[in-house]
Amino acid sequence: MSEFLTFGELLALSLPGLPGSLSGFAKKAKADGWRSNPALFCKAAGREGGGGFKYHVSLLPKEARDRLTFITADTTEAETKAAKARKEALLARFNRLSKDHKAICETRLKVLRRVEELVRDRSIRRDAAVAMATFDAGVQKSAYYEWRKMTEGLDPEDHLAALAPDFAGNDGTVADLAECHPRAWEVLTSDYLRPEKPAFSACYRRMAKAAKRNGWEPVPSERTLRRRMEAEVGKAAALLKRQGKDKARTLVPAQRRSRAHFHAMQAVNMDGHKIDVFVDVPWNKKPVRFYLIGIQDLYSGLILSHRLAEAETWEAVRLVIGGMVERYGIPETMYIDNGKAFASKWISGDAVQRFRFKVKPEDPRGLLTTLGIDVHFTRPYAGQSKPIERAWRDLAEAISKHPFCSGAYTGNKPDAKPENYMTRAIPYEDFRRHVAGQIEDHNEQLGRRAENCRGRSFMQTFEASMHASSTIVRQPTSAQASLWLLASEAIKTKKGSGEIHYQGNRYWNVALNQYAGDKVVIRFDPDALHQPVKVYDLKSRLICEAKCIENTGFDNVDDARMQARLVKNHIKAVRQVADAHATLTAQQLGEIYSRGDKPKAEPEKVRPTVTRLVTSGNLALAPTQAPADAISEQHFETLFSRALGIVQANGVIEFPSGNTPVSTASGVHVEPKSNAYGSGKKKGGKSRP
Repeated sequence: MSEFLTFGELLALSLPGLPGSLSGFAKKAKADGWRSNPALFCKAAGREGGGGFKYHVSLLPKEARDRLTFITADTTEAETKAAKARKEALLARFNRLSKDHKAICETRLKVLRRVEELVRDRSIRRDAAVAMATFDAGVQKSAYYEWRKMTEGLDPEDHLAALAPDFAGNDGTVADLAECHPRAWEVLTSDYLRPEKPAFSACYRRMAKAAKRNGWEPVPSERTLRRRMEAEVGKAAALLKRQGKDKARTLVPAQRRSRAHFHAMQAVNMDGHKIDVFVDVPWNKKPVRFYLIGIQDLYSGLILSHRLAEAETWEAVRLVIGGMVERYGIPETMYIDNGKAFASKWISGDAVQRFRFKVKPEDPRGLLTTLGIDVHFTRPYAGQSKPIERAWRDLAEAISKHPFCSGAYTGNKPDAKPENYMTRAIPYEDFRRHVAGQIEDHNEQLGRRAENCRGRSFMQTFEASMHASSTIVRQPTSAQASLWLLASEAIKTKKGSGEIHYQGNRYWNVALNQYAGDKVVIRFDPDALHQPVKVYDLKSRLICEAKCIENTGFDNVDDARMQARLVKNHIKAVRQVADAHATLTAQQLGEIYSRGDKPKAEPEKVRPTVTRLVTSGNLALAPTQAPADAISEQHFETLFSRALGIVQANGVIEFPSGNTPVSTASGVHVEPKSNAYGSGKKKGGKSRP
């Protein structure tokens, strides 16, 4: 059912709250001002239904509208869906119109409203009102009736969208393009979508020449194919093929990362920036440019620590990390670049997802890994991953272009050198103080519009978070200070003493005897190599502090005496340690080990089953010879005294011959002995002595 009804149609429905006659409807419409809004009534064709106008159902009382909704609910459900779909389609088409086309819609709607105003306010006949309104707008009368038909049956708020001009493409579809030979179109797109970024006109001329030679027909005009390129290929694909994927990423909105969930010192990021200023240094004749290496707190944006260095080295990175940890504490997470200095094994060794350098089992653990900091490596040339890049832009302006650096500014690129290029160089100490002052001003500048600052400075935001009761920051111990104050190098100790040789110096401590021939990690001050070094194992456990052993003169007696005393004291100390542990003697150990052991029985002799006797040669013993009888001790001493007397009197004891005993004048009886010659005399008849 239509939303506009005449008096006759309303009377036939017998709705509550409405009069029961046509005259009553006329009086109510006049009293309630049903014609005050031209959008809520319209002219009825042929004065149908007992009246010349139709009125919108929104003018009816609430109870009448409720009854009308109930009556028409079953019959208008499909119509309601169709009307809603039409309304959405009209609005979508209107939103796709250009500014000029929307202006045409507004002009048409003004003509329609002008006619209704003349009819209502001045009581002018409609045909005369149409003539006046179309004459003022400079359009034909037929246009008015056409526009009135376009808005018939629509809600007043949809009239503007319904009056859109019916041009090709207004409905969201692409206008029909002229046909092009497939091969010609393929050649044109392939030529245009190249990294060299050729002009479309040049590509079209080359394609047209090839089409004429090969008979490719048809080939539309250049303007037509340009529109087809924009419609079918699109800007994104053309940008990707002609300018690369990095440029194509700009077609996607940048990711906005919130840092409100952090607290101070929970997460930091680190990077380096080359300063565009010439600096005069004492160790180089020519001026140099320094790198500014710094660490920024992600929550507040505060620059926590910085250092100037001629290059991004792991030594400089180590000092920057040490300055942050000493002053503020140990963060939980750090985002760093994957450069050689930051991904060095001395900084991030043993870290997960570390993709630079070959990982060896004996490599020492990096500083960040030892401190328990979770390391994340960011994508190169991605400023969104390192917010410190934004700080470098501000500091580059504040440091390099400051009047203090006038004449020393190099320009930020080769073709942007100033007129006073390289007219002076800043002394190193003055430049170092200048950089420190600018960073301090950067941290204390008020009116910051960052998410967590809200008008405060970076320093105020950082201090407020640090003083919060929910902020917990780990603090380093005194033993951890050497992890960043000294450099590290894994070397192998010498066998024997365990002394360490490094940079022409020797270092030693008694505790190194235990690690002789093993690899250790030493941490030292590069500027004071003659000072003691701290020695760690490969797991960063402190072993000792080794002193530097100085060379001595070849003829220096005092140094030789000191060395001998050192060796003596060392051996004495080692002996005391050994004696303190070896408290039992060998005899005591034997008694402990043999206590309670049972005496073992005499082992039986092992005899072969078949025995063979030796029957040839003088070595065979007489089988009937009886063993010598044992003599007493007194008899032995008597015989020994007699024999000794004979020897002292230059007597000669004859050697026995064979098995015959020898009797001497003294009456000493000597048992015969067998020899290899079969007699007691030597060859030649002489006796043996």
